[in-house]
Amino acid sequence: MKKNAEIIGIASDTLDFILEASKSTYPDEFAGLLEAKDGIITDILLLPGTESSESNAVLKLFMMPNISAVGSVHSHPSSVVRPSQADLHMFSKTGTHHIIVGHPYGRNNWKCYDGSGQPIKLEVLDVEFEDEELL
Repeated sequence: MKKNAEIIGIASDTLDFILEASKSTYPDEFAGLLEAKDGIITDILLLPGTESSESNAVLKLFMMPNISAVGSVHSHPSSVVRPSQADLHMFSKTGTHHIIVGHPYGRNNWKCYDGSGQPIKLEVLDVEFEDEELL
């Protein structure tokens, strides 16, 4: 997918994965990068060496493979889903769509932001995934 292609939504299963991963790392933060196909966020890239604690998650961007991330995702162990100054700094390096999920990590506990930290609407879409053949 081209980096500048318009993002129209996130796959429902992908959002569920984000929420479950956030629950499983609680009280530490969960973090990853977002990938999209045909304008729909479908994949979460987990970078090796990511450090997580109760107060932050540090992505080792130098570990990113040669892909075009469309944004980032991370959790806040609190219910606050507003970006911090550190979040805004990361947003500026990792694409155009950034999801923050907050405790208790339900379908109503997340928001998407643009690179400057302004809220943007991101539709949750029911998408059928095709099984990719393993080579």
